[in-house]
Amino acid sequence: MIQSEPIHHPGVPRAHREGDARLAFERVGPRTVVRTARAHSPLRLLTPRNHGHAAWVYTSSLGGGLVDGDHLAVDIAVAPGATALLSSQGSTRVYRSPRGCRSELSARVEEGALLVLAPDPTMCFTGARFAQRQDVQLAPGASLVLMDLVTAGRSANGERWAFSRYASTLRVHREGRALLDERWLLDPSHGALPARLGRFDAIGTVLLVGPALDAAREALAAHVGALPVTPRAGLVCSASPLGPDGLVLRVAASSAEALVRTAREWLSFLPALLGDDPWTRRG
Repeated sequence: MIQSEPIHHPGVPRAHREGDARLAFERVGPRTVVRTARAHSPLRLLTPRNHGHAAWVYTSSLGGGLVDGDHLAVDIAVAPGATALLSSQGSTRVYRSPRGCRSELSARVEEGALLVLAPDPTMCFTGARFAQRQDVQLAPGASLVLMDLVTAGRSANGERWAFSRYASTLRVHREGRALLDERWLLDPSHGALPARLGRFDAIGTVLLVGPALDAAREALAAHVGALPVTPRAGLVCSASPLGPDGLVLRVAASSAEALVRTAREWLSFLPALLGDDPWTRRG
């Protein structure tokens, strides 16, 4: 197991941290290896061994979450034919942050490669301001699985959709052509969030693109498309095609637990695709 060493930057206060990470995956024979894994505090990287052919990396943050002014940036390169998983050791917690926190991810997936981005949900606490950007560039024949989930916060403590602002930008391109370019914005200045979100305490997106996911995509499109929509349901799902080889799944759930359970059920094909189960073998 490789663990990144935290680096302290003199003169940077604890309440404002800029961390970056660089990851490169490469295929060596039948397996994928982590060729590069470098991170600066507060980001840390864990690269646990697994029984499959894919390489796995889990992220964590010193201090257990993001504080005011934090800015994280992750750069990923997946070489031709490689298979890589990037997940997290727990939910991304965003604390009260008047100036805001930012997280940026940039990935390049080469021909015949597969990248799985499956972190735990983002949880914004009271007064948090968070902006997230994900930009993925796919070569011809490359494949992508992406899971992006956000929850209401500490609902049990009365902090339900109590953050100040949540913005998420997701861009996926292939050969310079946009497959998906969208932005979510949850801002109470546009109306009280608890009222606007109603009974739902968690929302999310699951994205499947590329030839490695043909069978899973067809099965999920049929399954989710056949689900009935009932009044006051605790779970509402949708499936939309994305070009000739893509699928966007949306879900709104009445609890964070239901959201995570549903997303992982949708991705139940991953253990066979990776050769091991990422949900049971965490870093």
